[in-house]
Amino acid sequence: MISLRQHAISIAAIFLALTLGLFLGSGFIGDKVNSATGTSRDRIGDLESERDKLNAQVNAGNGFVAAVSPQLLANKLNGTSVIVVTAPNAADGDVAAVKEALNAGGAKFAGQIGLTDELLKDQSAEKLRSIIDQSIPAGGSLRPELTDSGGRVGDLLGALTLGATGTVAASRNDVVNGLSALREGGYITYTDNAIGSGKAVVVVTGDAYGTDSGAQGQLTANLAAAMARRSGAGILVGRTGSAEGGSPIAVVRSDPSLSNEISTVDNVDVQMGRVTTVLALSTDLRGKPGAYGTGPGARSITPGA
Repeated sequence: MISLRQHAISIAAIFLALTLGLFLGSGFIGDKVNSATGTSRDRIGDLESERDKLNAQVNAGNGFVAAVSPQLLANKLNGTSVIVVTAPNAADGDVAAVKEALNAGGAKFAGQIGLTDELLKDQSAEKLRSIIDQSIPAGGSLRPELTDSGGRVGDLLGALTLGATGTVAASRNDVVNGLSALREGGYITYTDNAIGSGKAVVVVTGDAYGTDSGAQGQLTANLAAAMARRSGAGILVGRTGSAEGGSPIAVVRSDPSLSNEISTVDNVDVQMGRVTTVLALSTDLRGKPGAYGTGPGARSITPGA
């Protein structure tokens, strides 16, 4: 039987080929064609041929990942209840694909919560603070060291929806009232009667945050890590580019106090990243958070590689 490590090594090789193929096809060759003549054009033709071969290998690699995904993911999460949280820039296709991968891994979908631009812009901190203070479950408390908006919202959402064993300590009435207050304040979205108790959380972001995004990446990172602390496992995932600049994954990877709490995957826009999301969540359930993908700060492409 092929081991998980052998699968991971094979997939890693595929993505190395993908990287080279993207480089060769990114305009590098086209620029050379416009400025070269004679034997140089012959060499460029050779490079184009090599690019086409690499593209074929990449396509075959994508097919391989799709083919082995069921075997890789089967029972990895085995009934683990998962809350999915989406940032405003998360692509709908990525969210759907992540949920499909979680289902393939045997996870139980416990509900989806959307973060809003109003929350990330953090322009009404006093209003948000008041809502949070009034929504803390009876007999509960938030971590006193968390004083920023992202950390406090994440801690509250965790208290309302997550538990290390999959059971939320808060009463159902407190959960309904707390989530409703955040939604009425314009900070989150969700469907009524569709949020249960989760043991794990997956936070889905988009690609790189712009230079004008201010502290939105920090807020999202703090929120994700705070939710993860309340759960049995947590993972922050994003598209290619999500590990750059001030984006949430980049923030987590640069701060040990965050990266020790939550795993990251920076290529969820491709099938490999979705497979890695499930494998990483399974690994994190055993107390081993990691940084996976192909972007800055990733320690390996996938668990076991």
